[in-house]
Amino acid sequence: MSERVEPFEEETAPTGPAADAVALLQELIRAGCVNDGTPGSGQEIRAVRVLQRFLAPAIASGRLETHVFEAAPGRASLVARVRGTDDAAPVLGLLGHLDVVPVDPNGWTRNPFGGELIDGEVWGRGAVDMLYLTAVFATVVRELALAPERPRGGLVLLAVADEEAGGEHGIHWLVREHPEAVRVTEAISESGGMRMGRHVAIEVAEKGSAGRRLVIHGKPGHASIPYGATSAAYRVGEVLQRLGEVMPAAELGELWDAFVAARIDDPELAERLRDPVRLDAALPLLGGIAGYAHAVSRVTISPTVLRAGKTHNVIPPLGTIDLDIRTLPGTSDAEVDELLRAVLGELASGVEIRHLRGWAATSSSPDTPLYAAIERAVAAVAAAPTVPIMAAGGSDARVLRELGIPAYGYGILGPDWSYERYREGVHGNDERIDVASVELSLAALRRIVAERIGAERIAAR
Repeated sequence: MSERVEPFEEETAPTGPAADAVALLQELIRAGCVNDGTPGSGQEIRAVRVLQRFLAPAIASGRLETHVFEAAPGRASLVARVRGTDDAAPVLGLLGHLDVVPVDPNGWTRNPFGGELIDGEVWGRGAVDMLYLTAVFATVVRELALAPERPRGGLVLLAVADEEAGGEHGIHWLVREHPEAVRVTEAISESGGMRMGRHVAIEVAEKGSAGRRLVIHGKPGHASIPYGATSAAYRVGEVLQRLGEVMPAAELGELWDAFVAARIDDPELAERLRDPVRLDAALPLLGGIAGYAHAVSRVTISPTVLRAGKTHNVIPPLGTIDLDIRTLPGTSDAEVDELLRAVLGELASGVEIRHLRGWAATSSSPDTPLYAAIERAVAAVAAAPTVPIMAAGGSDARVLRELGIPAYGYGILGPDWSYERYREGVHGNDERIDVASVELSLAALRRIVAERIGAERIAAR
């Protein structure tokens, strides 16, 4: 439903084209929509109200349709749509989330929800992941709605809840319950913009998730007489040791060569990285990028939760190990189970494999008009080429890709924003984003919108 709201009151912000986006970012941080995974957390309705105030002039113009959807009390998402004049033209979705992960205030130099602007940087939880982009998205939507001419295509802001906990109260619920509200033909979202050498990384794929629980049986007994019993705790330890010793082999996909070419200047090292046999021995030479290189070159298996026993004087008959398994495109559930049995070797016969929640890896071809528009915008604004990459983690973009909608992780961070710096900022202490990166992302997005849906006046700003 559409609502009447009071105009957004901006605080003192930098002058120039990014002033509105910076002021909005500060307010989104202050909304403090912390999502700890419990159903009642997040309360993204606070951020929705911030967006409604910001968008109020566009709503009043009659050119911006806004709807608020609540999957549960307070778990709200906002959809704002500018309709075009041509039903056959593209409809570009701008997919941003409103929730942020929890924070330990003791690890912060400043108030994590203060949204302070200090020396050209906006501080606060969610500044990098991904409130700066949500603010940029909303700014362009407002500009387009207030422009004197309607665009040929459509533009949709999808500001959603619950991304940090899997999206069941956000994008998944919207697609299932209100599919007409999220109808777009292409989309951009998070997980792009970091620098890979002189390139700007644009995410075109992300790994899948295939959670597993290993169930290990033993023989119980009184803990005071362990002889003759078989503690499941010991067997859990044996399985853990095996998981730590055996690493899944590298499988270099179609994006690997582009990553190596963009990031690695040393020809000899690049040659070693392109060889699956020699790759692992070369990983220590990569410094801070080694973790990413390891993750996107194979299926990864990470033990996360261990359980064995309930009372101190009973030898436990059952133990479990929960595994976070991230898969490459094309990896099936059967192949994951087969890989686990191969890793466990002779221990596999005593281990039951149960399936937990998961999803397939997703990708969008970089050979689309939208990706080409992103390339041209990045070149014009940042004087840099792009490199398509795979994300090791997950995002809401995968939900759109599963519907057949091309979706890309976007952004243009400043020249000093290496992948390593980006990863430190995401979910880390003292999270902050510089105004220059907001300006770059905003300027390029205007060009993308102009090219894809025919809004030339936006690009000229």
